[in-house]
Amino acid sequence: MTVHSEAAYATTAGVALPRPPRAPQAVPQPLAREGHGHVMDLRALPAARRTTGLRCAPGALVVVSGLPGSGKSTLMDRLVPALDGRGAPVHRIDSQDARARWERGRLRRWPYPLYRPLVRAAHYAGLRRALRSGGSVVVHDCGTLAWVRRWVARAARRDGRPLHLVLLDVPAEVALHGQASRGRGVSWYAFARHRRAVGRLLGGAERGRLPRGFGSAVLLDRAAADALRTVRFG
Repeated sequence: MTVHSEAAYATTAGVALPRPPRAPQAVPQPLAREGHGHVMDLRALPAARRTTGLRCAPGALVVVSGLPGSGKSTLMDRLVPALDGRGAPVHRIDSQDARARWERGRLRRWPYPLYRPLVRAAHYAGLRRALRSGGSVVVHDCGTLAWVRRWVARAARRDGRPLHLVLLDVPAEVALHGQASRGRGVSWYAFARHRRAVGRLLGGAERGRLPRGFGSAVLLDRAAADALRTVRFG
């Protein structure tokens, strides 16, 4: 999938195509009403037609959302480049990165709940700096914090920058396995909240209704996410 300005396009092997793969789920849906955008559904595509590259305009803001354990951090670690097409840094904002930094510090022997507020404060301070930088930003979103998406949307609107949503759609059991594999789970109560929040995001995107301020959305299942090889800004 390619995301460029207010429209989404597909790339295969790094070559831009004029439209996404020809499958009913993959056709962008241009909707005229304000608050609607282009939705590219790349789920359940045959292997030969899966998109391998994403492209955004330099300075774009991208929010990656999905269940805990769905593979958001893995996707960002693997695909977010260090620099955009202008040679400027691409800011990857993931709360797991903030947590890892604190766990390597002096508080590493303390139970995480004791210093969780410090991790969150560091994460949001990093997001604030990234949004003010004017550079390209990729933000990890757990789905339940709508105020974070509104914050990013305000920054995009203020600076006139494109804003895109990448939604990982994986079964709950796959997400739970992903949590177990990294040794970091959430409570059943919290996971249920995440499922409801991500379900609302997916349901809205499937109907062409994106969160306010978002110009496009890309829906990925695990196979589509695994097929991605590059993300470019420019």
